[in-house]
Amino acid sequence: MRALRKSWKVFSYGLAALAFAVLVAQAWFYAHVLWWSTHNPTSTAFMREQFERLRAKDPHARLQQHWVSYSHISVHLKRAVVAAEDAKFIDHAGFDWEAIEKAIEKNERRGRVVAGASTISQQLAKNLFLSGERTWLRKGEEAAITWMLESTMSKRRILELYLNFAEWGDGIYGAEAAARHHFGVSAAALGPEQSAWLAAILPSPSRYERGHTTAYLAGRIATIRARMPMAQIP
Repeated sequence: MRALRKSWKVFSYGLAALAFAVLVAQAWFYAHVLWWSTHNPTSTAFMREQFERLRAKDPHARLQQHWVSYSHISVHLKRAVVAAEDAKFIDHAGFDWEAIEKAIEKNERRGRVVAGASTISQQLAKNLFLSGERTWLRKGEEAAITWMLESTMSKRRILELYLNFAEWGDGIYGAEAAARHHFGVSAAALGPEQSAWLAAILPSPSRYERGHTTAYLAGRIATIRARMPMAQIP
């Protein structure tokens, strides 16, 4: 009986310590979200992780990223990214449940993960704070941070942060660096075709260099261009 009470006591203390650690972690995330609702981050967890990967290959590797305000990003790029990545961005509260259900059904039919349904808010949560590993624990943390972003920031701020830290090539982050690297123009000067191209490569940006287009990409660009007029942006 004494051993049982001791085991229960150890278990209870361990559980309490774990709960406290989780609470501290969530408070840390939320404090950063609150700060970044009015202040611009200098980098993200994803950028730092990728920088270490690039440095392992090339000790002289550098990241290209230059912050620009929402008003200095082409409206064409905003529409293209929303059309390509999250058509319901304006309307949902961080999660597109219909898209999630369809992705689950598609993955079950294929027997493996072939489709995702991450919204722009979810992608931003992952980019700002989390590693690239795919675990249920990371997905749960992503959901919690997504809720924090949506409950704290405006849609305009979420999209501004996303566009400034999205990956658009090895070491290329944000709309300004992407526009200058791929097309030699500023983010404000991007036209509809250029914007559609940048939106089209978001799922696999390191595969495409300086405007290179494949047959698959051309079809993807055409689809995005057709959807851009209907894309609602903040």
